Amino acid sequence: MGQTHATNAETLGHEVVAGADLVASTREEFAETYGAATYEAFEEMYDGENLDAVAVSTPNAFHEEAVVAALERGYDVLCEKPLANDLESAERIADAAAESDGFCMVNFHNRVSTATEVFKDRQAEGFFGDVTHVDANYVRRRGIPGVGSWFTNRELSGGGAVVDIGVHAIDYALYLMGYPEVEEVFAVTRTEFGHREDYVDPGDWYDETDEAVFDVEDSATAMIRCADDRTISLEVTWAANQAETNDFVVRGTEAGAKLELGGEELTLYEAGTQGTDHLVDSTLTGGSLDRTGWEGSDERFLEAVLSGETPALNTAEHGLTVQRVIDAIYRSAEKGTSVSLE
Repeated sequence: MGQTHATNAETLGHEVVAGADLVASTREEFAETYGAATYEAFEEMYDGENLDAVAVSTPNAFHEEAVVAALERGYDVLCEKPLANDLESAERIADAAAESDGFCMVNFHNRVSTATEVFKDRQAEGFFGDVTHVDANYVRRRGIPGVGSWFTNRELSGGGAVVDIGVHAIDYALYLMGYPEVEEVFAVTRTEFGHREDYVDPGDWYDETDEAVFDVEDSATAMIRCADDRTISLEVTWAANQAETNDFVVRGTEAGAKLELGGEELTLYEAGTQGTDHLVDSTLTGGSLDRTGWEGSDERFLEAVLSGETPALNTAEHGLTVQRVIDAIYRSAEKGTSVSLE
């Protein structure tokens, strides 16, 4: 992801000044690709270069030290999701962002899509009425990241499927609802595939090593209750015996919609009485944003850096809200009961 952000920055007409990484070969490749200075320690890079902004894409356990150090120097920061590997760390990042002359934006890149833009504009016009429920799905049939990597090591990641891909689903569902206050979570997490010697992986995601660590969940089911009894049903899996789906179904009092996370298709569901009682399903066609996904997110971050204005999209506070939901999912699963966030 670090190289993705660097490539996008150059594509968008900005200069990649420097990069930091513990691995010498990675530093050499980065220097050759971008003509940039490289450092083993990010603190040396922060103090040794005249920087405008920083993109942090380390394993989750190291987000806090890199992000906070940048914010303390007044740099604008793009932090990969999730905000941190646990709630306490995320709170410290949010506090640092609130006190900094710079801003922190979390890379929830799935918000940047044509379907999402149309949905949000329709929502602002009152087309959907009150959005009361979102059915949120991020289901991989087989897609466990390499065992032995930091993704499956709780100490480095903070969790499994919920932290890796569930974070996108939680943020996107809350964003579609207008980010209401989350009040209660009930969840069950499962580890059903990661330890199996007969695990089937046609996509070659799974790359077990002799030192493999798999101490995280590979799926989760959750019910999230928000203010005014608005709800989110969440299904997240790295592996499951069902068809893959990234569908998000939105229910409003006046109309509904279906979007695909990271996709461009939007279907609207309406009812009317003109002529006779009837139902209408319509699908978005035609227009599209110039840049979506990671490139679109990077573009919006860099535009905010240039303007000097904190972006309204993907704020540290939103990242902290998502982290609170993640924390509640794990606490609920451990206790076997719902947990309150109030």
